[in-house]
Amino acid sequence: MPEPSPEVREKFKRVRLLALDSDGVLTDGGVYITDDGREFRRFDIKDGLGLKRVMRAGLDVAIISSASCEAVRVRAARLGIENVFLGVEDKLICLQQLCVRLDLTLEQVAYMGDDLPDLMVSQAVGLFIAPANAITENCMAAGYTTRAIGGYGAVREVCERILLHQL
Repeated sequence: MPEPSPEVREKFKRVRLLALDSDGVLTDGGVYITDDGREFRRFDIKDGLGLKRVMRAGLDVAIISSASCEAVRVRAARLGIENVFLGVEDKLICLQQLCVRLDLTLEQVAYMGDDLPDLMVSQAVGLFIAPANAITENCMAAGYTTRAIGGYGAVREVCERILLHQL
C-alpha cells in the first residue's frame, strides 16, 4: 500500500463512520442480468471481512446507493450492516441525516465513491476515497485513492488503512 501523506493519515485516525457506495465500490460495477430478467451483483469476500473488522473495532458502516438492488441489502444484512440506504437521490442529505442520528460530524466520515453521484459528498466529508478504477473526477477529488479496484479488495484496503491508523 502506498503511504498516505501525514494529513491523510490524520484523517484516517478521525474516522468514526465508513460510508460506501455499492456499485463500483462494494461490487465490480457490473450488472448481471439472467435470461428471466433478474439482476445480481458480485461482491468480494475479503471486503466483507474488512468491514466486519472495522465494525468490531467500534466504527459504524453505511451503504448509500442510488441503485435499488436487493442483493446489496442481503449482503449488508449478512455482514451486520444496519445503515443501508438504497435508491438515494441526494447522498449528501442522506449522509447528513445519518450523522445527526449517530451523533457524528461529517468530518468524522470517510466516504468511498466511484462515480458522479458520489462527488456531491466529496467536499463535505473528512476523507473522500476513490477506488483505483473510479472516474477521473473522483480520483482528483479523493484524499486517498486505493490501489485495488472496486469489487476486488478496494474496501478491504480502506478498512485495513483505517485500522492501521487507529491502533
